[in-house]
Amino acid sequence: MTSDDQKRAAAVRAVEFVEAGMALGLGTGSTAEHFVRELAVRVRAGLKVRATSTSERTEALAKELGIPVVTLDELGAPDITVDGADEVDNQLRLIKGAGGALLREKVVAAASKRMIVIADGSKRVAALGAFPLPVELVTFAPQTTMRRIAETVARAGCSGNLIRLRGGEHPFRTDQGNFIADVDCEFIPNPDELSRALHAIPGVVEHGLFIGICGTLILGHATEVEIVNL
Repeated sequence: MTSDDQKRAAAVRAVEFVEAGMALGLGTGSTAEHFVRELAVRVRAGLKVRATSTSERTEALAKELGIPVVTLDELGAPDITVDGADEVDNQLRLIKGAGGALLREKVVAAASKRMIVIADGSKRVAALGAFPLPVELVTFAPQTTMRRIAETVARAGCSGNLIRLRGGEHPFRTDQGNFIADVDCEFIPNPDELSRALHAIPGVVEHGLFIGICGTLILGHATEVEIVNL
């Protein structure tokens, strides 16, 4: 099975957790899109659900496929949110944000009764940090904020602290109009500590460390689908 096949297998298994009448949070990214497409098959077959999306991209796809989408305020607490991850460790701590939707993803996931993460087997790691850590920041004085981020990452004991503004001269903007900076941490000794330290920096809106939010991990492997509950 290819990596994409494994993602699809995890998404198919995740749809089995969906029950009639549920309120759902829909994640962002290639893996989450597999879930949206699989969910749409069941919706077309008569399954009644309501959903909220974590990005404009996901909202457009869900509506195109016939899934009812409302705002999070209208929906209330989702019964489950299904989303992907860029890395996940054995404590189900995550790095997310490659798609630039980390702020909305975290708001929706934190409001949910349960977050289910779906991924291919390569996303499970012994320690977080090999994948660049996205940090969302306001557009005012981004270089000043990025210097503070680099200093904070270094103090947290990360192996590297190289930081780049996504998009360079033409910075990537999130759905909220903010910038994303990616930090090459290489290895994060204490994700909980780094999470708290980044939140304390003025100018940082949110970051891609998801701590204590994911309750279930569904991993697609070459020969099986693995389910891990925290």
